[in-house]
Amino acid sequence: MATLELRNSKYRVVFRYGGQKFSQSLRTSDKRQAELTLARLEDNLRRLELGTLELPQNVSVTAFLLSDGRRVHARSTSPIRTLGELSRAFLDSIPEGSLEESTIKGMKTHIRHLERLLSPSFRLCDMSLEVLQRYVQERRKGRGLRGKDLSPATIKKEIVTLNSIWIWAAHMDYVKGVLPKRGLRFPKTDEKPPFQTWEEIEYQIKTGSLSKAEADDLWDCLFLTLPEIKVLLEDVKQLARFDFIYPMIAFAAHTGARRSELMRCKVSDIDLLRKQAVIREKKRVRGKLSTRRVPISPFLGEVLRDWINEGAQGPYLFSSSVQAAGHALTPDQAHHHFQKTLESSRWKNVRGWHVFRHSFCSNCAAKGIDQRIINAWVGHQTEDMVRRYRHLIPNQQQEAIQAVFS
Repeated sequence: MATLELRNSKYRVVFRYGGQKFSQSLRTSDKRQAELTLARLEDNLRRLELGTLELPQNVSVTAFLLSDGRRVHARSTSPIRTLGELSRAFLDSIPEGSLEESTIKGMKTHIRHLERLLSPSFRLCDMSLEVLQRYVQERRKGRGLRGKDLSPATIKKEIVTLNSIWIWAAHMDYVKGVLPKRGLRFPKTDEKPPFQTWEEIEYQIKTGSLSKAEADDLWDCLFLTLPEIKVLLEDVKQLARFDFIYPMIAFAAHTGARRSELMRCKVSDIDLLRKQAVIREKKRVRGKLSTRRVPISPFLGEVLRDWINEGAQGPYLFSSSVQAAGHALTPDQAHHHFQKTLESSRWKNVRGWHVFRHSFCSNCAAKGIDQRIINAWVGHQTEDMVRRYRHLIPNQQQEAIQAVFS
């Protein structure tokens, strides 16, 4: 059964076929003309279901039905015709080591949502702007972190993944043209709050009668001041179950390196004579394993010297005796050790390795370090991320305003 909808003064037809929902603008505001088109489509749909009309593999269902079955293209020689087939082929094509494990894991999550709402059997030839817009609207009804509305940024990432798959498929001649996403509209995104100190967050929780979810959101914005980092490192030295955890956290706090970069770091990357460390990147230059160099602070230099001389085993800088020789930590292992070290301490609200990256950037900015130097030390950053930490610590803000109005 097909129906008409009036949207923005134009009629569109909506129908279901093969367990999927289809819609197509008729580009007319004339009700009589729209009803005639609807009747013709319903007749063709009936013939298709009875088997007196055959749908070619590579033809859009809506285009085929609206043209009385006359819009027949040459049959595609591509073995890939559905979203499920395309997704599997794309994932199988990713060369080992070309992408971060976390990136592939994220892509797989995006693909699961795409296939859940569009169906693995969704025909690629039926992909359209309307299909994508309907996906965005349906996905928006999902729930996000801590029961909140799903972030538009998450939906955009899923479309980005689909676009990456589509570009690859076009190069492989599995699809023709670009993903029809031009004109796709997303819900407005709330600007993420700036990173805040422990004191600021505790004050808001105490005076604002916040729910646990609201408090958790604030702790996600935490950055640690230099005195706090010093105390945390002293505590970690006592709390850590494995020797490598203390130098690894010290390295993160004094360089702003990402978790994945910490895991890849090798003993040979540390030059204590020149007081610099080589950070092995994967994200800054597409298709290349690039590097950057970060100066080693005097404190970090002492920590690394002791660790390299007394505890480091194998080629990787941060590994423990319980690991197989020559193997780096996995993301799950790094996260597990971090959580276990702090979960029963006063630092339990420090959520993950990324806190040290934000803290490093925020403390550098508060000290007036040129933004170009900060970017060189920590690698590529978006302007949105820079804006979240490019501010002064509260007491410095007071000193600054007093200097103006003294």
